[in-house]
Amino acid sequence: MAGNWARSQARARIEAIGAASADDRTLRRQVLAVLREVVVFDAYVWLLTDPVTAVGAAPLADVPCKSELPALIKAKYSTSVNRWTALRQQRSPVAFLHGAVGGDLGRSRLWREVLSRYGIGDVASAVFADQFGCWGFLDLWRDDTREPFSHADAEFIAGLIEPLTRALRGTQARTFIQPAAPQHRQAGPVVLTLDDDLRITSRTAASQAWLNVLLPPDPDERAIPASVYNVAAQLIAAEEGVDTNPASTRTHLADGCWLTLRAARLAAADPVPGAAISAPAPLVVTIEEASAAERLEIFGRAFGLSAREYELVGLLATGSDTRGMARQMGLSEHTIQDHLKSIFAKTGASDRVTLLSRALGTRREALGT
Repeated sequence: MAGNWARSQARARIEAIGAASADDRTLRRQVLAVLREVVVFDAYVWLLTDPVTAVGAAPLADVPCKSELPALIKAKYSTSVNRWTALRQQRSPVAFLHGAVGGDLGRSRLWREVLSRYGIGDVASAVFADQFGCWGFLDLWRDDTREPFSHADAEFIAGLIEPLTRALRGTQARTFIQPAAPQHRQAGPVVLTLDDDLRITSRTAASQAWLNVLLPPDPDERAIPASVYNVAAQLIAAEEGVDTNPASTRTHLADGCWLTLRAARLAAADPVPGAAISAPAPLVVTIEEASAAERLEIFGRAFGLSAREYELVGLLATGSDTRGMARQMGLSEHTIQDHLKSIFAKTGASDRVTLLSRALGTRREALGT
């Protein structure tokens, strides 16, 4: 067990990693390497989430059940015990499975349906959220050959929530610094259908091109479109009454490009009298480039804009000038300029055109420069 000095040193190193402006995958890998020195765990799942819907997008995982990833994701979303969306509403953003179920692990659907087959004895769950949204959640798995996670483990992880939430939000903000490279594909709509076990049953011809960029980039990782499974699992969870958030998520690809994934249930055909009960209607997942409004919402939250600042950027996007924004917001032109200075300071943009090109994913040339 790590002592207080070791934990203090580890926290300082993790805070330094968070302040180093790394990309999200590098940040998470480095944090996990330091975390493992003071908190024992045998497997992990760390997802970034859409800040509004809290649905997972960019996964980073090392688990023994990669062949059962769809089942794992479905069970995770349909398990109410220590669900990240519930932890966000509780006093502590960190909780342990063993303690939450009073030692009766079978009370957790995730444990019953998946983890029990892999000898998992406890799970430490943490959510990374602030006033601007939910930015990710982390599960650390510990084998049943070890003692459950301790109170000291909980205190240490809880102490990392604020700096890591800020760091994760910062990684998403930095995706807007470069103008978005065009990603349009002309092969038609991107649609996949899945059954309730999250098995992909069909897809349009254009889907594979998008899935290729959604898959983990490392060649030694299993090529699974986890973002597709996440939105589908969220839809099932909503249907089961576990969570009410929309079944959609936005995820960053590269070069400033953001995608939006949505899941819905096909309408069931009218039943034929006397016919056998049919299987549930398929789940449908669509993938498309995020709209300007969807990008703008992520942009505002990632950079920590106030409600007034976000409203102002929205008006800028419609072409309003200082006088027009002052009139619409009921503020003086001097106050508008003060808000703009604050926005520039937060986002690193030096002028209005740069600000809009980053927020909307439009090159400066398209904005008239």
